[in-house]
Amino acid sequence: MFTSFTGSVSASPDTPQLQLTFVPPPRTRQKKRGQVARACDWCRVHRIKCDSINPCSNCKNRGGQCSNSGAIKAATLPHAYREIERLERRVEELEQEKERDAEKPVHQLRTPISLPRSLSDGQESGTGEQDLARSRPKRAWEGIYISTARSPQKTWYGSSSLFYFIGRIDAFLTVALQQSHLAERMLPDSASNLLDGPTTVAAEDQAGQLTPPTNDPINTGEYLTSTQEEYFLSLFWQSYYTSYPILDELEFKKYYRSLWATPDGKRKPSALADIVIAVCMQYGMAQLPSVERGLNATSRANVSNTDATIAGRWYYRRCQTLLSAELESPIISTLQCHILCSIYLCCASFQNMAISACGLAVQTAYMLGLHLEPPQSMPRRERETRKRLWWTLYVLETKMSMKLGRPFLLHDSSTTCSLPADDREIAMLVGSSFAPLGENVTWLTWNLHNTKLLLAARSAYTTSYDGAPDTFNACNNPPITERLEHWLKDVPEAIKTQRQNNGVPFSTDRSTLQIEQFAPLWLQRQRLLLELMYHNLCINLYRPSISFASATAQTPLAYGMAMKCAAHAMALTHMMHQVLTSTSILAGWLEAFQWQWNAAMTLVGFVLAYPHDVSTGAARSTIDLSVAVLENFGNSFAVAAGAANIIGELCAKVDVLIEKSQGKEGVRLDEMPLVTGYQEVDEESLMDGNFPASSSVDESLGFFDVTAPELRGVLAQSIDIMATDMYDDFDLSGINDGYPN
Repeated sequence: MFTSFTGSVSASPDTPQLQLTFVPPPRTRQKKRGQVARACDWCRVHRIKCDSINPCSNCKNRGGQCSNSGAIKAATLPHAYREIERLERRVEELEQEKERDAEKPVHQLRTPISLPRSLSDGQESGTGEQDLARSRPKRAWEGIYISTARSPQKTWYGSSSLFYFIGRIDAFLTVALQQSHLAERMLPDSASNLLDGPTTVAAEDQAGQLTPPTNDPINTGEYLTSTQEEYFLSLFWQSYYTSYPILDELEFKKYYRSLWATPDGKRKPSALADIVIAVCMQYGMAQLPSVERGLNATSRANVSNTDATIAGRWYYRRCQTLLSAELESPIISTLQCHILCSIYLCCASFQNMAISACGLAVQTAYMLGLHLEPPQSMPRRERETRKRLWWTLYVLETKMSMKLGRPFLLHDSSTTCSLPADDREIAMLVGSSFAPLGENVTWLTWNLHNTKLLLAARSAYTTSYDGAPDTFNACNNPPITERLEHWLKDVPEAIKTQRQNNGVPFSTDRSTLQIEQFAPLWLQRQRLLLELMYHNLCINLYRPSISFASATAQTPLAYGMAMKCAAHAMALTHMMHQVLTSTSILAGWLEAFQWQWNAAMTLVGFVLAYPHDVSTGAARSTIDLSVAVLENFGNSFAVAAGAANIIGELCAKVDVLIEKSQGKEGVRLDEMPLVTGYQEVDEESLMDGNFPASSSVDESLGFFDVTAPELRGVLAQSIDIMATDMYDDFDLSGINDGYPN
């Protein structure tokens, strides 16, 4: 506002005169500045004027989000009272939420903090959240974090794994014996406890040495001669080839001969040839008697860098080096190498490396389009090779995932590839000289029915673990029985091991095997492997029904499933004992060792859970047979010797507990005076592998007073992977003698 002046000039004859007049400005009411309760976050940071609209005009113009996260401070006493009331209501809500969580079943995992509660409770607020909720698993089964390798880092294994079942046994014995210990002490030593990987050097060998030890072949760079390589390759066609038909025999032999066409007479490096030789060396050395065979039990269980389970690892290392150049543009042989690498790592007890290699194989198969049905324009020989590759990988991945209790890597929804054929024409096309076994039965028939078995088991597994964690205790689980029995009806008699005295194959009658003396070695092995795999899968599917809680907490249906689990474990052990003591069909077979370890630990848990059942006596006697089987394997590789030592130690302690419960018919171990108020261990303790216990009431029990963690690592090899057997002549004259008729 300015003051105005007006002026006028008066004209006079003498002098002009200027006259100024003051004019006051008009009075106007001053407008007050608008204020808001609190500026939005963006305006407050940039110190600009903000209006009371949400979103404010500044945020609307810049196209950003308008938010106000700052809490309004209590400026008055009534306002402070209202804020106190709000906080009290929130505390009450949190306490109610905590009570609801405490009422959930023990098996259910808590909702991760990062997961929105609307998704975990099934309360979807939008279409996108509904789709996400439907895609999530319908159950939350428990698992266990446990260290299974040289590193103290713990990894997670699901409730279907033997790791988790051993954790349950450990938790029960902690209360029964009232001694604190870690679950890792029930895991045996293996190569994974000595080395970080198959291509590394043991820590004790590295200490104080500037050069690699000369007795470590991986660093010396010594490779086999052509004659030695030919010997180990010959093992492949009678062992791995009939279990994993992923190679074309004629094509591979032609390719291998071309590798030797060099001026210097040395074989060209080849990833495929190297890994085939590696797995065959691992298998062949696992059958030969170990130099520590005559030592005491503790010395036989010590793992060294010359252990049979890691034989051929320098070939494995060179294979990995050559494969690194094929990762971006893989071919069929790349996938074949990844599959064999996964098998090699699994048998060497590097189970996490094995599942990682299997995952790499899965992605390679997708890159090659093997999950799709091959076009009809492709030659039939090539079409069937692609099908066998895909379904062999499917079987391998399914066994690994179920054994470790981890989510599947392959999904049926994306697969259109049909099952491979097994007719005579295709059996001859792939180059094998194996004779037909009968009408419409060839050496490929076993692979087809083995694939169908894993499909049936995977379907039953998915159905069982897709429900609530207490499904096994609440109702019957017909998919397990129905689907496996449906598969069994279609198995040809030509690939079954017959029984003496009218025994039934694939049953749990524990009848004596009638091994055909003049059948080819590969056929005898196929017959045994199919039935052993069947029993092993049944053990794993029925095992969650074994309950260490009070007898009144288990339904009759769940009890019946626990009995089936024990019956299959006993059947498997009796088969293994007869075969290993009378033949060399499964000698040095690493997968068979894992099956026996799985059955032995399952029987130990069964006897602990049901000490006075009618089946307990037979189960306890079968555990002694399992020790003999493990000791037989222990003559060749240390991890089996350690497993035998631990099972023997377990038997002694189990007998002590059973004796304490005698005189109280029908009383379970958890209802003995030694055990007070036992219930299944809570999820947090089991996940951490730590089980608290009060002071020991009987220190003489000393359940876990072993001098070394001999049980570490057997489970590291507990993935179902086909290993191989030495192709030697053996005497079959007494193959079925020495067993009761």
